Amino acid sequence: MRALLVLLVAAGLYSAAPRSLAAAPPAALTIPAHGVIGVEERQLNADYWIQRQARADRVVLDTKAIAGQNAKLRELDASVHDLEGLPATVSRQQIRDWIASVSERPTQALYDDRGQPIAAQVLDGLQTALDLDAIPQQQPLRYGLIVHRADLRAFPTPLRVFNSPDDHDIDRFQESGLFPGDPVAIAHESRDRQWWFVVSPLYTAWVEKRHVAEGEAGTVFGYGRRTPQLIVTGATARTVYTPEQPKLSQLQLDMGVRVPLLADWPADRPVNGQHPYTAHVIELPLRGDDGRLSFAPALLPKTQDTAAQYLPLTKANLLRQGFKFLGERYGWGHSYNARDCSGFVSDVYRSFGVTLPRNTRDQAVSPALNRIAFGEQDDRAARMKVVRELQVGDLIYIPGHVMMVIGDRDGEPYVIHDTTGISYRDGEGRMARAHLNGVSVSPLTPLLFDEAHSYVDRITSIQRIRP
Repeated sequence: MRALLVLLVAAGLYSAAPRSLAAAPPAALTIPAHGVIGVEERQLNADYWIQRQARADRVVLDTKAIAGQNAKLRELDASVHDLEGLPATVSRQQIRDWIASVSERPTQALYDDRGQPIAAQVLDGLQTALDLDAIPQQQPLRYGLIVHRADLRAFPTPLRVFNSPDDHDIDRFQESGLFPGDPVAIAHESRDRQWWFVVSPLYTAWVEKRHVAEGEAGTVFGYGRRTPQLIVTGATARTVYTPEQPKLSQLQLDMGVRVPLLADWPADRPVNGQHPYTAHVIELPLRGDDGRLSFAPALLPKTQDTAAQYLPLTKANLLRQGFKFLGERYGWGHSYNARDCSGFVSDVYRSFGVTLPRNTRDQAVSPALNRIAFGEQDDRAARMKVVRELQVGDLIYIPGHVMMVIGDRDGEPYVIHDTTGISYRDGEGRMARAHLNGVSVSPLTPLLFDEAHSYVDRITSIQRIRP
């Protein structure tokens, strides 16, 4: 999730006769006034990169191949949870193990959003809040649906904590985010009864109970299979404002979210006081005052960016989808109503129906994907040989960061990524840094990991979402 430079390229994919990204030596890259090396205004547009691709509209993985890859991910990747395959009852030890995987007491100094140190008694209180002694020997799992965008936390608290007094962006208790309609298994409750520890398909962590509507397993899992459907293909989409149903008013749906479409809704029947002919009538989960799950119709304007099916996985579509996030603020763990480097690539690929593990550490080593691994034995020549063969849509991993390839210019591979910033050598050979803090475009090979190593030197994996 962390990124010195997040190279997230909403890129195209692989062609039958792949063209090397670095067939010729890279041309000298200039440093424009904005301070991002090698990037001109015209390169901040998906069409620029699409026009440079051969057979940009060719399908790389069809729906059958994607379904097979997703099934392989559930089978082989321990970071991915098949909720329907979980036992009806789990042991105390299993729940404690789940909680321990994210709720380990911090050992380093932490600071609050005022720059003040977090006292030891506060951390002690967080351990108490876990209420581990209340877990029974055997605990039946319950189920629910997320009703609006929700934070997943390391501890049952909204307290934001940071590694330094002057860094207020990366909240170390923020783990990830969930979206309307996401299913969860409910495993445990906090001591104050305001939080649930949940297992989601891609993460285990704490979520505020007010974000979850509890229902029967069949109802919860059936929601995600209902057809017809709508897929959100914009960076975000929002339901219309409605005072009649405030819980569904201007509800944000992020890229790749899937919702049932009420296609048989009578054309002249109002939805929450509004005529539906200018919108799609969708059905969304609601949490009642008793915490139970119900469903209600909502209007999603036809002007919003949606599709009836997941988008075809092509180079052109990958580029279009990635560039829809261009300029969005970096949000560690899906905070700031945004996303981080691994969240970015995950949400882009989700619009094609492709599931990726949540974090860079899991994405980079997932056995379900088409992986090229690098180690200390691989010198720069070996790494550059692979870099010259990168294709649009390939995911490049360095420690704590992921980038997506978008194409090349004069033999120099470019990426799109959600990043805090990039470092490179200026015209005098000095290390320069551009503080980006958002979804950005940059060349790959000039980027520096530190004074002694480039990004290329530190590549750990390349994952290819293609045959």
